[in-house]
Amino acid sequence: METTLRPVRGQRLPGLTPKALILATAAMLWMLGCGASASYAPSPELDDIIAKNKHLKPNRAVKPEELSGGATWYGDRHHGRQTANGEAFDMHAHTAAHRTLPFNTVVRVTEPESQKSVVVRINDRGPRKRSLVIDLSRAAAADLGIVRRGKAPVKLEILVWGDNARYHRHNR
Repeated sequence: METTLRPVRGQRLPGLTPKALILATAAMLWMLGCGASASYAPSPELDDIIAKNKHLKPNRAVKPEELSGGATWYGDRHHGRQTANGEAFDMHAHTAAHRTLPFNTVVRVTEPESQKSVVVRINDRGPRKRSLVIDLSRAAAADLGIVRRGKAPVKLEILVWGDNARYHRHNR
């Protein structure tokens, strides 16, 4: 069980002077402002997939309705279960489920209202509801700020087409 430090009224937490608190807050706000348009892959795993699959081209046209719509997220209940491509679902990884995009396709998901974006890899099939376009892992949803709301409108941008390869357990 984690314990958190809470100040008693009239006391300060150790090491937090008012000046340090103001500087830390200013730095966080600056980073949040810069992070809204960040175009980086959040993990070495995604960097590897992008590097290996840059040569792949789409084998079909993507309909505009497949690239915008609602997004939801899934996490605790599915954590550790097998995804459609055979790997174990990790709610802490930047992955997503899409109905038609090939497995290992790397997609930037942007929430238009806040302009926050996250880069994810398609490793599962879904969502089941036709009004939704993508199901995000909990980590990806947290980066977009939609965990509390549960659902948000998003736009998808395909960065790298996947190879549709399935995960093989003996390759671990």
